[in-house]
Amino acid sequence: MATRRDLLANAAAVAAIAAAGAGRAATPDLNEADYRRAIVIDGLGAMDDPGETDPNVTRMSALGAASLKASGLTAMHTTVNQVGNQPDVWEKTIANIAALDQVVADNPDIFIKAGAARDIRRAKAEGRVAFVYGVQDTSLVGTELDRLAVLKGLGVRIVQLTYNLRNLSGDGALEPANAGLSKLGRATIARIETERMLVDFSHGGQRTVAEGLAATTRPPIISHTGCRALTDNPRNTWDPEMKACADRGGVVGVYWMPFLVADSRPTSADLIRHMDHARNVCGEDHIGIGTDGVLSKTVIDDKARAAQKAFRAERSAKGIAAPGEGADIFNIVADWDDNLRFRHLADGLARAGWSTRQIEKALGGNLLRVYGEAFG
Repeated sequence: MATRRDLLANAAAVAAIAAAGAGRAATPDLNEADYRRAIVIDGLGAMDDPGETDPNVTRMSALGAASLKASGLTAMHTTVNQVGNQPDVWEKTIANIAALDQVVADNPDIFIKAGAARDIRRAKAEGRVAFVYGVQDTSLVGTELDRLAVLKGLGVRIVQLTYNLRNLSGDGALEPANAGLSKLGRATIARIETERMLVDFSHGGQRTVAEGLAATTRPPIISHTGCRALTDNPRNTWDPEMKACADRGGVVGVYWMPFLVADSRPTSADLIRHMDHARNVCGEDHIGIGTDGVLSKTVIDDKARAAQKAFRAERSAKGIAAPGEGADIFNIVADWDDNLRFRHLADGLARAGWSTRQIEKALGGNLLRVYGEAFG
């Protein structure tokens, strides 16, 4: 007997490709062949499936697969850990890794688990999408630095030192003391580099980021941030730290988050403004993207509003909600909020005067280089 997904597959695929073209100019601002040739990496994102509402279903729907293919996305750095200082974050992280491994196993025609940069190139050649596993906190490691080797063995390749609050390695972005990096933090960075993993300074306090960058011996990243010189929000990064990351051969990824603007509702023009500023500070070889969002369009209805209100309340109760978050604030750049967001970005950068080569670097070329230098 045909399943619901079987019956809807053809219609869903057609709808996905039609939706992908909506809102695009008839003549693209970047040559289509150039875009399709580019390796596109979301330096921090999450996978969603617009064709499936049951969270227990691990096989991608026809709609989700077609929407993903139309997007041009090659790879995504995706978070597998639980953040925070709770005692069970290690166990929950192990469970999350197993769950994502199952998604990859159940969609071998769609996904690849990337352990090296060559897996991302293979994903591009084969028309699949590579997941790069990362953790957004070292609270799950603490003083047990051998856990970093365990995480590496489980496929994790990127380790973010702190989340918004203080952990044993250093202060996060929301800590008012801005106390910086601890001795354990320095040892943690050294062990991350010894394991040939990539250290990420997103969500760090200013001193933690500055001191952490100074402690690195290999190229680091700030995978998802904005420019604090443009919008003074603690989740954004000041110019000296962005420049220090670039000076060490690293990459700064600009996110698509409310923190880009004071009113928490950024437009594509605001995103381009931050991209321009980051390129001017860091140079064209050190700029990338890290949306900190999902790929498909955000459907804002009563259900979504209720979920966002609950999400904001939970983050507020834990003390991890940053200024600019809100019960009615969604993590989107509204005028580019669909599965062709990276194509829209490429066109927007072209209109802003970026060359094709510069656009290719920002879309993923720069991150691919750092990934290769970090973990092979």
